[in-house]
Amino acid sequence: MPSPLLRRLLAALLVAALIAGGIWWLGRPQPVTVVLREIDRGLVESTIANTRAGTVEACQRTRLSTITGGRIEVLAVKEGDRVRQGQLLMKLWNDDQQAQSAWLLTQVATARRRVDEACVTAANAEREAARQTALRAQGFVSGAREEGARSEALARHAGCQAAQADLRQTEARVRLSRVEQGRTVLYAPFAGTIAKIVGEVGEYSTPSPPGVPTPPAIDLIDDSCLYIKAPMDEVDAPKISAGQSVRISLDALPGRSFPGTVRRVAPYVSAVEKQARTVDIEATFNDPAAAGRLLVGYSADVEVILAVRDSVLRVPTSALLEGNRVLVAQPDGLLAERRIRTGLANWEFTEVSEGLQAGERVVTSLERAGVKAGAPYIAERASAAGGK
Repeated sequence: MPSPLLRRLLAALLVAALIAGGIWWLGRPQPVTVVLREIDRGLVESTIANTRAGTVEACQRTRLSTITGGRIEVLAVKEGDRVRQGQLLMKLWNDDQQAQSAWLLTQVATARRRVDEACVTAANAEREAARQTALRAQGFVSGAREEGARSEALARHAGCQAAQADLRQTEARVRLSRVEQGRTVLYAPFAGTIAKIVGEVGEYSTPSPPGVPTPPAIDLIDDSCLYIKAPMDEVDAPKISAGQSVRISLDALPGRSFPGTVRRVAPYVSAVEKQARTVDIEATFNDPAAAGRLLVGYSADVEVILAVRDSVLRVPTSALLEGNRVLVAQPDGLLAERRIRTGLANWEFTEVSEGLQAGERVVTSLERAGVKAGAPYIAERASAAGGK
């Protein structure tokens, strides 16, 4: 039987072991909960996107104002109306011009009668001169008489020409009057929708003089043809050209995207104060009907597709650390850092050409506290990376 001293020694050793075990247990690294994504094969695209929100624009949009100012007498449309090409939109008071035009039309009628009179007289004089020439040849009249008849015919012919010139001048005044009246009316240059009207019947409409931004009287939009105008960073501009494929997304239609095509790249850089220098691009929908009825002015984003590779090994872009490093979840329950070689990349996936194998899992919740190489982990969610 152990002596009392040995029993006390064994008890002290047991207590010391329990204390050391408790200290180790309390001081051990706590596992971090991480989100893991499995490495798989799929589609990877190289894309660039606009730096600021783009805008849905109409292929045709005109802000109309009358050439001259005046009081609005007729407002033939209202906001939201569909109009056809050539339809009257607005007319200013122009009764004075209409009265002048009516007076000029009476002058045209008078001038035409004078032409008829002068030209008939000239024709008669010409025939008389010919008769006197025939009689002179037969010796029945003197040469002086023949000469007088010929002079009379020339004078009457000049009178006919003068009357015709007066008629043309009067008709030109009528056309001028109609041009003046055209300065007071607005017609639709194309079929479209009235977006906005500035002014009411009886109010004075003022045209916009050069250099003075005055609101237009009528804003007309052809919403049957729409495109997206989006600013791209000047650094990315050399990579973009007409004909490239794009994906268009709209804030008004969340969760959806529409295929499109770059139709134009602006030939200059926009330098807006306090903003980055950008180059505007224009993109059209491949299937305009797919997006449904869109409103001009909707905000939109354009993602230009530069290159596409399918069935390649890929890693979620959110799993990348600086220097193309990832944290791999090892079977021993610890996280390990690994450097990889990458290829094409976008905001969702990055192509992996070296450093990872299909089936391995990487950490995507890098922002969580304690996530680092060597840390023990607990998987919050392990799922295969979804592909497009």
